[in-house]
Amino acid sequence: MKRKKYALTAGISGLLFAVLIILVRFVDVQAIGPEGTRIGLSHLNRFVFEMLGVHLLWYEITDWLGIAAIGTALLFAVAGLAQWVKRKSIWKVDREILVLGGLYLILIGLYVLFELAVVNYRPIIMPGSIHPEASFPSSHTMLVCVIMGSAIPLLGKYVKSKALCKALRIICAAIIAITVIGRLISGVHWFTDVLGGILISVILLNLFAESLERIEKRNEQ
Repeated sequence: MKRKKYALTAGISGLLFAVLIILVRFVDVQAIGPEGTRIGLSHLNRFVFEMLGVHLLWYEITDWLGIAAIGTALLFAVAGLAQWVKRKSIWKVDREILVLGGLYLILIGLYVLFELAVVNYRPIIMPGSIHPEASFPSSHTMLVCVIMGSAIPLLGKYVKSKALCKALRIICAAIIAITVIGRLISGVHWFTDVLGGILISVILLNLFAESLERIEKRNEQ
């Protein structure tokens, strides 16, 4: 039942993401961005942007949280590498870590894809830049949500102390929440950028959870 729920949630989120892209590309498109960049759902995006304003301190805070997420991914990568060396075969590495590695590769692929296939541009020109940058979906939101969100179910397997495991899971959840909120109120993304990052994260995390359920069921046999 859980596997079906995860698959259904991923499918619905995928459909919503596709609809969001269509809306952003073709509905209420106006030149409200810097240098006349045209932004979809412009009235909604401009309303949220003007209501929240620009707070670059939150951009810096969420950047540091992004580094923490990358550090978390590296820890799992090192753990997988250590198992590979010790067990002398990549296929003897824990299946959970192999699936996690696949998730990271998909994440990197999506990051590159949306840097090349520009859907929307940032609402401001970033310090040190001279032209608007791609901003849809919020790749930073996607990165942090997926890495920290996928770490949460694996902590129970690799952290033996229940108290420490619980504390680390709370930290992971807090990093996700602060990143989503902070990225939005920083003013470096439109509302739909952050929403897009959340939807992609929901898709990937549910597919990951479904894979973990498969592994658990196979281990029980």
